[in-house]
Amino acid sequence: MLDTYEVEPEIKMDIYKDKKKNLKDYFNKVAINRIKYRRSKSYYWDSITDYVNFFVHPESSVLEIGCGTGELLAKINGREKSGIDFSENMIAEAQMQFPDIEFVCSAAEDIRLDRKFDVVILSNLIGYLVDIQQVLEELHKVCHTETKIIITYYNIFWEPLIKFSETIGIKKKGPKQSWISSKDLSNLLYLADFETYKQNRSMLFPFYVPLISTFLNKFLSRLPVFNWFALNHYTFAQPVVQVSEEEAAQSYSTSVLIPARNESGNIENAIHRMPDFGKHIEIIFVEGNSTDDTWEKIQEIQQKYKDTHDIKILQQPGKGKGDAVRAGYAIATGDILMILDADLTVPPEQLPKFYTAIATNKGGFINGTRLIYPMEKNAMRFLNTLGNKFFSLAFSWLLEQPVKDTLCGTKVMFRKDYLKLVANRHYFGNFDPFGDFDLLFGAFKLNLKIIDMPIRYQERVYGDTNISRFKHGLLLLKMWWFALFKIKFK
Repeated sequence: MLDTYEVEPEIKMDIYKDKKKNLKDYFNKVAINRIKYRRSKSYYWDSITDYVNFFVHPESSVLEIGCGTGELLAKINGREKSGIDFSENMIAEAQMQFPDIEFVCSAAEDIRLDRKFDVVILSNLIGYLVDIQQVLEELHKVCHTETKIIITYYNIFWEPLIKFSETIGIKKKGPKQSWISSKDLSNLLYLADFETYKQNRSMLFPFYVPLISTFLNKFLSRLPVFNWFALNHYTFAQPVVQVSEEEAAQSYSTSVLIPARNESGNIENAIHRMPDFGKHIEIIFVEGNSTDDTWEKIQEIQQKYKDTHDIKILQQPGKGKGDAVRAGYAIATGDILMILDADLTVPPEQLPKFYTAIATNKGGFINGTRLIYPMEKNAMRFLNTLGNKFFSLAFSWLLEQPVKDTLCGTKVMFRKDYLKLVANRHYFGNFDPFGDFDLLFGAFKLNLKIIDMPIRYQERVYGDTNISRFKHGLLLLKMWWFALFKIKFK
């Protein structure tokens, strides 16, 4: 028995070497025809490229592992792009096609790059890897704390169909590969110290037939139930970063934006009840077309507390909370941006929880939710509660991450990410009078992990709500419909 155990590791390593050699020989052999073959299947490959590209910011640095002949990298966004592949012939073809992109011949198990990237892509590679976990662990060499991993792979449901298409010659026959489920991949990522925060599927028909392909792939494949049978799986992950609350406590400054319309009686309470957290707190009051003395009160409070608090004030140039948020964030200087509604129904005392969540890397966008804890009797009317729950389901499906309460006023993100959101705003436009969806949709496009933060929602003690149930409910429906064709059915 002892001899058997001593020999087994060597046998295992020999098997691994043989498999890697066979794979390398295959891809070196097919490299000469790879460009022509990929062009003949461009409809399929372009759909993957377009979907991934939606989540890559133009200023990102991008690395593709298993880049083949480089077509995905060439079409994707990014200020700095690199590709690695273990096939010398694939790399040679890629370099000839795209001389402006850096290509390196390197095995995924031994990445020979000494810098970090914002986005790392593994497209239709996972199934060919001899040791998936080893490769995922190797990715840490090229990841910083906020790197996003995007992995595309086949749906296991399609295994017999793909094998059949290889048999009859519709698809080029390739090496035997592993067929893993989304849960399997999430588990492997977890074992390699990555966390999965989003998964999706698309494409029911991998060939282009006018109208039919569009209907099946752009619309039907994105719908519940049909989505389960889609060919292409997408998994989004990021490194697990352990940041203690003690480390985070003094790491960042924060700008707390307080939009205020007819909230005169709450202005001073916002200052009195603001807890101390982080490195520094900047408070920004933005007054918006009030009919009471809110603006005068804001000016008074700024003077009264000028020696103890960093307070900035302005009157918004337009109308609506969205306009107020954009105006206030334009002058914000904090590392972290927060919104606190001036009605104080979200208690200021709970803001440190939001700070800790984002400072300890629990998520890139922290969204308050009022729908976890029991509410005070008059905090939210029944129809408002019902509407919020409906839109929670609708927007969670749309944004591919759980978002329980879209209209909770408190939303938190890093200012550096907000600046990228501003640069991307032309995609959605200034359509949002609330401000909540401009941030939520922008965070989705920036590929940020969205996390719900439960808060205890309180009854307002001054003034009346500025929300109209039916008017604003119709606006929400309109925005969901608008975003549907910008996100799901794009």
